[in-house]
Amino acid sequence: MQEHDEEKRAQMNIYFVESEPLEQQFFAEELHGHNVRFADDLSEVGVEAELLSVFIYSQIDAQFLDAHPRLKFVTTRSTGYDHIDLAECAKHGVAVSNVPNYGENTVAEHAFALILALSRRLRESFETNKKSRFSYEAIRGFDLKGKTLGVIGCGRIGLHMIRIARGFEMEARAYDLHKMALVAEVAGFSYVPLDELLACSDIISLHIPLSPETRHLINRDTLSKCKHGALIINTARGQLIDTAALIEALDSGKIGGAGLDVLEDERVLQHDSESVIGKQIISTLQHIGSGSARTELRQDPARVRELQTLMQNTRLISQPNVVFTPHSAFNSVEAVERINRTTIRNIRRFLKGASGNVIMPKNTPPENSL
Repeated sequence: MQEHDEEKRAQMNIYFVESEPLEQQFFAEELHGHNVRFADDLSEVGVEAELLSVFIYSQIDAQFLDAHPRLKFVTTRSTGYDHIDLAECAKHGVAVSNVPNYGENTVAEHAFALILALSRRLRESFETNKKSRFSYEAIRGFDLKGKTLGVIGCGRIGLHMIRIARGFEMEARAYDLHKMALVAEVAGFSYVPLDELLACSDIISLHIPLSPETRHLINRDTLSKCKHGALIINTARGQLIDTAALIEALDSGKIGGAGLDVLEDERVLQHDSESVIGKQIISTLQHIGSGSARTELRQDPARVRELQTLMQNTRLISQPNVVFTPHSAFNSVEAVERINRTTIRNIRRFLKGASGNVIMPKNTPPENSL
């Protein structure tokens, strides 16, 4: 293997968290001049860590940074970085980078897979063999041709969504704070206010980052403004949607279905949902039993909200008109290869003293695709 400039420097302690065997082999070979280690989660990252590569479930906060004083650089193998406290990284002198471009088409294709699964009622179709009587009417879907797709967040992924929609002969509307009039004219869509998009769209797809301003953007109020029977698609971040409000809208028929690649609490993706909820119930009961129940619950309502969210997520994905995938919109062979190669470039640039996709705390967050 050809030597790289950084391999001539002092050996660095580099940790990769949430990586898989083939990725680990790739990372170890590309950084063979350094002490490369792999951890399942942040609790296994040693105090000697100087460089760290994480994925979306690793929360980099003040507590972690305080416990790892030698850390100089964090690179996330994702576009979104809401799992990293940028302000705390700045205080600790830790640089942060991401993977800004890797799979605009990848995520958009997955979002349309969710749309097609809902529009042709694939989940119900898979269940027909369990019923005593077959009925075409019970699994009848609808055409996408002539329907209106509303895209909230018209960045790279959002634009690719619109290109695909036009191939299905759909109409397209977009809501975005930053409008590109020429692009809209060429791509054949129009920008509209959020309320108008909600009211006219048969399918609404989310492609915006998570921030304090966008958290629970889809809530009881915004859902009430949606076209009756509209579909909601989310491949961005789970907390963009108020889970309880979405369940209510699905139960009432206001929302006809939801295609979700993300949830508000994604521990149910990594472990059996009943096991996660069971442990939370036991923990809560122990917490209640350790003193005055009412007083402690008043002082720690976050524990109760956490349990409620877990239970709501489990109920949500069990709905017959919900199609759920485990945060895998990014997960194609080509996209993962691009993510890993960009991550290696970010690390090499940092080791050379150069910047590679470095995020500054004051930067505007990019479009979240992971």
